[in-house]
Amino acid sequence: MYKLLTAFENIFSGKVYRHRSSTIGDSIAAYVYEDLLDLGQSKMLLQRVSRNEVAVNTGNQIKGQKGRRGDGTFGRVVPGQLLAGESGFKVPRGPVANLEIGTEVKIGATKLIAQVDRVINDLRKQADIFTKHNPVRLAVIGVNSALTYTGYEKDRQYIAKTPPAREAAEFARRIESLVAPHYQELLILNFRATNNPPYQFEWVNLKETQQLYGSILVRLSALYEHRF
Repeated sequence: MYKLLTAFENIFSGKVYRHRSSTIGDSIAAYVYEDLLDLGQSKMLLQRVSRNEVAVNTGNQIKGQKGRRGDGTFGRVVPGQLLAGESGFKVPRGPVANLEIGTEVKIGATKLIAQVDRVINDLRKQADIFTKHNPVRLAVIGVNSALTYTGYEKDRQYIAKTPPAREAAEFARRIESLVAPHYQELLILNFRATNNPPYQFEWVNLKETQQLYGSILVRLSALYEHRF
């Protein structure tokens, strides 16, 4: 399975998912670049990684540019800087001078319709920030279709009044309609997770998900090869 899909599954599988964690998007987006590297369809990307010419900035910053640059900030390394390796990753970490591939991640686990406008606005605002730097832009959206769900916020626990499955299709439809035009690629990850013990996770259609993501990786590779 692709590394991003495994990382996404691990967010839910065997543990409580807390949707307000600020590191979740970063932890998933980091694997986009690993999967692109493993795919090997952009010779330019392969060469630049092998030469330590590109890196992921884990602070989502571009040197000399103010503001956050999304959950995944991949670009050219600032000249003369030492890069750091991270266990389980081939793409190095370090300061970057520009943005070549920008990724933004959102997950709709519960209360999907109540939050869809905020999610859309966040994604479109992030796309506007990306556009100023002219990178390849990818949005990754998780959509839960479970028949029941338990939410956790700090010490509070609650059962969702409306099952995610009842709202998933409309949530995805609005995202695709209003967000897709702002990104080169939009990946919808349809899954089921109740967030109840034993905290099981399943893909709605694993084969379809793998094919959709694989196709996006092929197109992203071609875009990177052409643009940079």
